[in-house]
Amino acid sequence: MKTVGEVDLEYICTFMGNLAGIPIRLFREGKLEKYHSVVYLPKDPMYLYKDDIFAVDANVGYFITPHFNYYGIVNSGNLKIVVGPTRQIIHNPQELRALAFRMDIPPEETESFIRGMQDIVRMPLDSVMQMLCMVNYILNGERLGLDGISIYDVQQLELRKALASQRMENYLQAEDKAVLAPEQHNTYYIEQTILDIISSGDTEVLKEWISSAPAVRPGVMASDQLRQIKNTFIVTATLVSRAAIRGGMEAEDALALSDAYIQKCELLSDVGRINNLQYNMVMEYTELVEQIRRNTYSSELAIEAANYIRRHMSEPITAESIARHLNFSRPYLSTKFIEETGISLTDFILQEKTEEAKRLLCHSDKSLISISSFLGFSSQSHFSRVFKKYSGYTPSEYRSKYT
Repeated sequence: MKTVGEVDLEYICTFMGNLAGIPIRLFREGKLEKYHSVVYLPKDPMYLYKDDIFAVDANVGYFITPHFNYYGIVNSGNLKIVVGPTRQIIHNPQELRALAFRMDIPPEETESFIRGMQDIVRMPLDSVMQMLCMVNYILNGERLGLDGISIYDVQQLELRKALASQRMENYLQAEDKAVLAPEQHNTYYIEQTILDIISSGDTEVLKEWISSAPAVRPGVMASDQLRQIKNTFIVTATLVSRAAIRGGMEAEDALALSDAYIQKCELLSDVGRINNLQYNMVMEYTELVEQIRRNTYSSELAIEAANYIRRHMSEPITAESIARHLNFSRPYLSTKFIEETGISLTDFILQEKTEEAKRLLCHSDKSLISISSFLGFSSQSHFSRVFKKYSGYTPSEYRSKYT
């Protein structure tokens, strides 16, 4: 029995894990003393971010990964309790295959890992933190609210993917209608200027415009100043996500990113940090659209196909699957794609996979068989043949030449 005073920590961890349905760990002096999970995971994803999580030294804090899984942390002397990962919305299999790939989970265990991660109870971050505030009170005798919890963010430019919450999407749509109502303030012209810049993906113009942007009078949306600023942030997130979609960003990605930014904003109580977060949000959306347009796709159809391929990179993608996604017949899509881009859709798919393989060969130490499996090829030999056809090198030759 491991205790602090009269508190049985292993008992608390076991029942917290059972009640919440989220993995929980107890560390003493940096060594794992208790791990409890009601779901089976072949490996613990926490260890990808252990250094970041252990850097959280406040009594209660949290860490959010680049894909918006969050871990809650309680510290008490030489003890650390870590709860997570969880998130508010379900993972898609592509995200989890990418995570399994990073964790070196064997291909035969990947589906078990995906099922386990999807079975973890989804919970809002503030609910996790309220639970940990109670544990903190037991261990440290400290009464904390959400406004007293330390935030540990990954770099803003790493914030890329999460799935959109339907509840938040409905809320954002309601905000969209509200912001378009005729009001006596000066935001309309400013909004349109920013949205046009985001849609075109011109980061240099955005930086120049921001340096001399006029003051904004958004109208009154709340009687409390902090709530007013947060409401303005929510409206901004709504508008810029729509602008990014018009610029070619996948709708689900754009809305999910706004979800994540809004969740972060709601946990802040400092005006300066909210303003900084808003700047990062607008800049990130613009950079993402710029990246899409830099890829030299010759048509909107190619952008839509590329978005689909990126979201299903670890699956065996076919012309038929893309045609179904775009609501075209396969013969029509194949003909139209060649007309607009000059290459076949099959070649385009394999070129995109080859480009991703190049990145993995150069920037990861994963084996060829792991990369082949992650990218959805039927075998390593098939992967090697495709890679050589579209790059001119075997995967091994390419890795040797460019790393």
